[in-house]
Amino acid sequence: MPPSNTKSLRIAVLADSDTRWKWGASTAGRVAPAAPVVDGFLLRGRATPTPRQLAEVGVRADSLREVTAAEFLRVMARESYDVLVLALVGGGVQAVLHGLRRVWEDRTDRPVVVTGYVGVVYEKLADGLLLRHGADLVLANSRQDAERFRQVYEGVGADASSVTEVALPFLGGAPYTGEHEPYTVVFAAQPSVPETRRDRTYLLERLVRHARLHPGREVLLKLRSRPGEHTTHLEELPYQKLAQRLDLPPNFRLVYGNMGEVLDRTDLMVTVSSTAALESLHRRVPTVVLTDLGVREALGNHHFVGSGCLASWDQLDAGHRPVPDEEWVARQGVAADGGYGSAFDAARERIAELLGRPGGLPPLAPYYTPETAPGYLPGVLARHHLAPDGSLLPGAPAADREPGPVRQIVRRAARGAYRHGVQRVAPVIRRMGEL
Repeated sequence: MPPSNTKSLRIAVLADSDTRWKWGASTAGRVAPAAPVVDGFLLRGRATPTPRQLAEVGVRADSLREVTAAEFLRVMARESYDVLVLALVGGGVQAVLHGLRRVWEDRTDRPVVVTGYVGVVYEKLADGLLLRHGADLVLANSRQDAERFRQVYEGVGADASSVTEVALPFLGGAPYTGEHEPYTVVFAAQPSVPETRRDRTYLLERLVRHARLHPGREVLLKLRSRPGEHTTHLEELPYQKLAQRLDLPPNFRLVYGNMGEVLDRTDLMVTVSSTAALESLHRRVPTVVLTDLGVREALGNHHFVGSGCLASWDQLDAGHRPVPDEEWVARQGVAADGGYGSAFDAARERIAELLGRPGGLPPLAPYYTPETAPGYLPGVLARHHLAPDGSLLPGAPAADREPGPVRQIVRRAARGAYRHGVQRVAPVIRRMGEL
């Protein structure tokens, strides 16, 4: 029988960064008909979130622990869940799908597997989508994404029935009703966009200049992470360090915290291409996507062509306030018209249908197999110590026992060394190479 609409589902969420944990755990709450029991798993790697980052995200779970891919597969082999949310980079999703296919090969009572994207999909569309193929639901955050996803799958002859239109799961908050006192401008920083020191310094200097030109405004630089922490993307040049070299005006501040709380006091959201723009548009906060560095695929701001939000710092300094295009906004799944409450109905119905399927669910069937991608798939799986058939490779971290205290200490030390290398050593080497 199909599950009751009031049943508390048991959901596992596997994430590999702070933003993907936010997306995955929020998705778990949205796709369940009632408050679910959520067990969180953080895939150990360079971007494993720190306790501070997890607290800032503000999404809670009934349990939460770090795992390797092998350790996670061991848990999935013995535990029973209704739903599994894979909040991972594409290669991670593909590896786990093949590993799960192997450990669940004799089971028909497996969970419904759900995956998707944290925000705007503006690069590697085909690559990322095909790496996610094989999940029961591939969530698209907007009508536009759903159409593009289906076109990619159908274009390669893959089953597109998994594509399910939803919205970003962490939208919400009170709608913008008017200017605050003081008027507050927020620049949402991104860890890897733009990439160069020159461009990042330019944006910081323009933000500081805006604060000087408008002393009655509060100007905030909203940061994603503290130095030494990693997010979904690498950040070699944190704005905090660049700001140390500037004489900052009293109405300029660097802030951390949950984006929703920052938006509660925002009168103008400014960014290059952050998903924060969609959160802001959902609440009808005036939102600007900067054109100063060009409208380019490498920056991701090309996604906002037609939005009505593109503008430069010169325009903002002169008092420009953007007016978003309502048709564009509607296609992006931000549901500024109040329809957000029903955005996940189709996903909930699809999950209920799969959970009630007579005889259970069939084996996972990713598009990539040793037959369709023999020169690509083995490398993707090997990064997670998996063979092409989804089994563990020789020498993989032990999957039959929990890591001991010594191994945990070594892991923490290695992660710290890696982050130090990325944020301190790598930029120095790059500058030396430019001499």
